[in-house]
Amino acid sequence: MQAVLDITGLPDGALDAAGAFHRDWLPRAREALAAGIDALVLLLPEAPYDHEGWRRAVVQDLARTHAPQRVNLLAGGDAAARAAMIEWLAGAPGITGQMLALDGQGAGNPAG
Repeated sequence: MQAVLDITGLPDGALDAAGAFHRDWLPRAREALAAGIDALVLLLPEAPYDHEGWRRAVVQDLARTHAPQRVNLLAGGDAAARAAMIEWLAGAPGITGQMLALDGQGAGNPAG
């Protein structure tokens, strides 16, 4: 089973956003993983380049800590792009610890 955590309400600044994520959302991610799911997808809104470091560290550390469970992060994108990638990740057991930026420009169906 794959769970999705839609993360909202983060501040604009990278340091403040990282702090808010760790305070408000990291415990929820850990609870989901402790519940025994196979995979977790973190959905975050699009953000400036200076958010990349803390986001990448979060997804990689969660994936390492909770292996063999999978953890991936989707950033940005519209509802259709997010839905397509969530579906694709559900069937991609080798993908974990990845931060994937979505733009909704229609690269095609990732499932083929």
